[in-house]
Amino acid sequence: MRVIVVDDDQLVAISLKTILEAAEDMEVVAMGNDGKEGLDLYKTYQPDVLLMDIQMKTMSGLDAAKEILSEYPQARILFLTTFSDDEYIVKALNLGAKGYILKQDFKGIVPALRAVHQGQSVFGGEIMGKIPVLMQSRESFDYEQYDIGEKEQEIIEQVASGKSNKEIAESLFLSEGTVRNYISTILDKLSLRDRTQLAVFYYKNIR
Repeated sequence: MRVIVVDDDQLVAISLKTILEAAEDMEVVAMGNDGKEGLDLYKTYQPDVLLMDIQMKTMSGLDAAKEILSEYPQARILFLTTFSDDEYIVKALNLGAKGYILKQDFKGIVPALRAVHQGQSVFGGEIMGKIPVLMQSRESFDYEQYDIGEKEQEIIEQVASGKSNKEIAESLFLSEGTVRNYISTILDKLSLRDRTQLAVFYYKNIR
C-alpha cells in the first residue's frame, strides 16, 4: 500500500513514517508539511491512501481534501488529528473523507489505513459516538420518494453504523456480492458517490 503522510509537525511525520513502514504491506512514498504540499504530492504520486493532519499553515487539510476530491473523487483520505472538534468532523464527513481518527490512537493508525484501503470508512470510537448527534435531522425521511425498499433501508442503516460488507452480509444472511450490488443501487438512487457520503446522508436526512 502506497501512503503519503502530511503533517506540519516534522517529528510527528517522521514518527508516522517509522510506524507505517514497520508494517510489511506499507510504503510511505512522500511526506509533506501543509495542505498545499499534500495537494501537490497527491497529484504527483496518487497514493492508495493520503494520511493528513487538519490544522496546518498555508492550507488546511480540509481545504486540500476539498480540492483533491473535486479532481480525484475516488481519493482515499484519512484525517489524523489531535482535535475531535465537531465542526471539523462534520466538514470531513461532508467532503467525503474516508476516516477521521485521533493521533492519540496511534495503535489504530495502521489498521485504519488498511480498512480505508479496502474501501471502508473509519472513525475512532470517540468520533463515531458524536456523528449521530452532529448529523441529526428532525424531519422524517420519505424512502418511497427514492424508491428505497425495506432491505435497502436495512443496508443503509448498517452502512451508517460503520459495518463492512462482510458484517452486513452475515447480519442479513446475504452474500457479500449481493450486499455490494445493493449498495451500488442505493448510491445510484440517492446520487451519492460512496459509503461515506451514504452515512452522512443517513445522519443528515434519515436518522
